Amino acid sequence: MTAAETRAPEAHDTTAAARALFAERFGAEPVGTWSSPGRVNLIGEHTDYNDGFVLPFAIQHRTHVALAPRTDGVFRVRVASTFDDATAELALDVLDVVFPDQRDDVPEWARYPLGVAWALLAASETDPADVTGVDLAFASDVPVGAGLSSSAAIEGATAVALAETWGIDLDRVALAKVGRRAENEAVGAPTGIMDQMASLLGRPDAAIFLDCRSLDAQVIDLGFAEAGLELVVIDTGVKHSHATGGYGERRAACERGAAALGVPALRDVSLEDLPRLQELVDDVTFRRVRHVVTENQRVLDTVRTLREQGPTAIGDLLVASHASMRDDFEISVPELDTAVEAALSAGAIGARMTGGGFGGAAIALVAHDKVDAVRDAATAAFAAAGFAAPTIFTVTPSAGAARD
Repeated sequence: MTAAETRAPEAHDTTAAARALFAERFGAEPVGTWSSPGRVNLIGEHTDYNDGFVLPFAIQHRTHVALAPRTDGVFRVRVASTFDDATAELALDVLDVVFPDQRDDVPEWARYPLGVAWALLAASETDPADVTGVDLAFASDVPVGAGLSSSAAIEGATAVALAETWGIDLDRVALAKVGRRAENEAVGAPTGIMDQMASLLGRPDAAIFLDCRSLDAQVIDLGFAEAGLELVVIDTGVKHSHATGGYGERRAACERGAAALGVPALRDVSLEDLPRLQELVDDVTFRRVRHVVTENQRVLDTVRTLREQGPTAIGDLLVASHASMRDDFEISVPELDTAVEAALSAGAIGARMTGGGFGGAAIALVAHDKVDAVRDAATAAFAAAGFAAPTIFTVTPSAGAARD
């Protein structure tokens, strides 16, 4: 099997892996498993933290967590995962001491679930003395670093598992806010709330049209299957991290642009405002803002087009989104551009990079009978450019976080 034909493990294999790890690390059986999906953002990149619009959908690849309350009277949270040999733990009553100020004392991967525990107790105003200690073991088939939000999958799985175990009654939007706070403050990644909302609210064969200011969410039928379309992910293998500088620099540029126009966020900037902004800021800041403003409009146009004409009509919007991220926001890389160009040359309806950028994956909307041609074209283009072979697979719009 070539790299380009690799598929993620089946969900039941990942559930079994979480349960097996739990038994290995903690010497007991879990009381249950919960899971939460990664997501693909169909369109709407770097608009979420600017109070804008996004259109993600949950995918079939999920993070599973096996959990059991501790029976030894020790009020600690222990976390283990198949992607790290170490087991991390913190006492419940020190979570609000460690986060956010002493987070560097915790392994980075463990900050996600431990940060969710901290943020969940805070959001629900629950005294740590009123809940039991817990052990959690994670396994995932969400590709890491591909822009498919493996982090939100961890957060969503942890949030629904702990909320049920601890008897905390928060709705899905509140749990998404818990995940965002964990990522922003416990991990230190300045992301918006799109990923958590998609992971918690996902529906089969549908996307979530999210207003990131009001957090109003509408389910938008995608109709991919009926139209004979597949959504192909081309994972470049170039790893990225939201906690590193490029993401923060883009966010700061957006804030400068909003301040120059005297508005709370770029959500409040229209296409008509761009000529005035160009006179107020430097070229780099202007282009960063122009991407966000035009991307917000593309999200609205995509939702309208899906409703009125169906998915076969959104290709040009996807292509324009990629060009804007490449040229104005400057978050693409040669591998992503190669993936998009190869997919389009092989007959994809539309293609764009997805996720935070600086690596990760591209997506292509492709007729079912052209999937193999797109896969072959991308593989050949990467080889010709001297890049490592991409991993290529299809994703299906799927349900959000739940108990397995």
